[in-house]
Amino acid sequence: MEASLLARLLGLPQGEEALKERLGRQGHPRLLSAFRAYLKRLGAPREAFAALEALGRGAVVTGQQAGLLGGPALTFYKAKTALALARGVGAAGVFWVASQDHDVEEVRHLYLLLDEELRTLSLPLPPLPAGRIPLAPYREALVGFLGPWAKDARLVYALESRTLSEFFAKVLLAFLGEWGLLPFDPMAEELSPLFQEALERELEDPLASAEALNQEAERIQALGGKPPLRRKPGATNLFLETDARRLLFYEGGAFHDGVRRYSQKELLELLRADPSRLTPAAGLRPVFQDWVLPTAGFVVGPSEFRYVAELSRVYALYGLPMPALFLRLRAVVLEPPVARILRRYGLDPWAFEERGEAAFLEAVRGVLEGFREVEEELVRLLRQLEALEERAKALEPTLERPFRRYRARVGGEGERLMRKLLRARLGRDAVLLHHLERLKRHLLPLSLPQERVYPFAMYALRHPEALARLWEAPSLGRAALTLG
Repeated sequence: MEASLLARLLGLPQGEEALKERLGRQGHPRLLSAFRAYLKRLGAPREAFAALEALGRGAVVTGQQAGLLGGPALTFYKAKTALALARGVGAAGVFWVASQDHDVEEVRHLYLLLDEELRTLSLPLPPLPAGRIPLAPYREALVGFLGPWAKDARLVYALESRTLSEFFAKVLLAFLGEWGLLPFDPMAEELSPLFQEALERELEDPLASAEALNQEAERIQALGGKPPLRRKPGATNLFLETDARRLLFYEGGAFHDGVRRYSQKELLELLRADPSRLTPAAGLRPVFQDWVLPTAGFVVGPSEFRYVAELSRVYALYGLPMPALFLRLRAVVLEPPVARILRRYGLDPWAFEERGEAAFLEAVRGVLEGFREVEEELVRLLRQLEALEERAKALEPTLERPFRRYRARVGGEGERLMRKLLRARLGRDAVLLHHLERLKRHLLPLSLPQERVYPFAMYALRHPEALARLWEAPSLGRAALTLG
């Protein structure tokens, strides 16, 4: 089910009016002082401190896992959407650094396109939350992989970080801090105590949020949707970090993480000693985010939208209004060689992203000698068959459907033959093959959309105008960013 349809069926808040209606709610009483201390420790630019003042009006929040060099480009697209929406209503743009996530497979790879070659750095990260992983053991590998870019002042600043999540936050500040972006790391020593009250509340009634989540999942399923979040019997919405990060269960009046049992008193003592040891699961994380931040709008991707849509009863449980939901900007960066290839064949980059080689073959068939003539002959043949169908139908009406099926089969076989001819030509034409492979490297690396593989910082390091092109793009929908 599409996000827009799901939102309408569930009555979820969306759009600028819903955003404006949610402005003015206050965040945590100690938020500003803690946030200021965090930004000061990170050496944030003055624009970030100035943006703190707008938190009094509200926040437009987005977030992402703490990937290397800022993670894939969609990170910057989320930030752009949040900042543009926030600026439009006088609020602050906040980026939630998902430092509590321990799925290191999602963040341990860095992909760069260098000298027309896709290069990969894969770090052997331990299975810990990103906020616990020190950067020092991997700094040398990062510097070596980045080459001359490692001397860029923005990366010199970011590479001084203590942890992986801090590296991510500093990359955001280095490239987007001048726009007023505010990174927020819930595991930071200055910020993690702000969640203590919400965590204590969750420990007092550990199954309430899970039950609320499951109730909404049933409603979504009844409407024809596929809710991604569910809680098994006894499962809470909390993780406990000991030697590993494990989901807590509550059964028989006690908690357990699959390894040992805990009383409520033990967990409360552990929480008060170090609030960062207890962290929310996906079914609670946005609610905790909005417990601390004065969130008026929330910028998400399509997959995130589906799980946030499941949280309305959890928000109600905590007495919080759901923020207005916005789908992030989708974008594709077109460097000069790629832009020239696309223009040469009249090929739309989005068509190539969606259909790859098939879209390329369709585009080139119109510019290749001989293929236009074959295609025109095929069209003439189909018209002749259509005329023959009309004549046969006049003679015997029952022949209409058999003739229609026959014409469809001929048309389908004709298209398949055209594709085979084009592929055969492609294999013999070095220029065409080179262009196709180049488009794949730039627009569909690893057979994925560009925005899910390459970091936007790569383009900003290579093209001084890249950040300006991003800021000039629309905040919603999709955009092609042409560089050079």
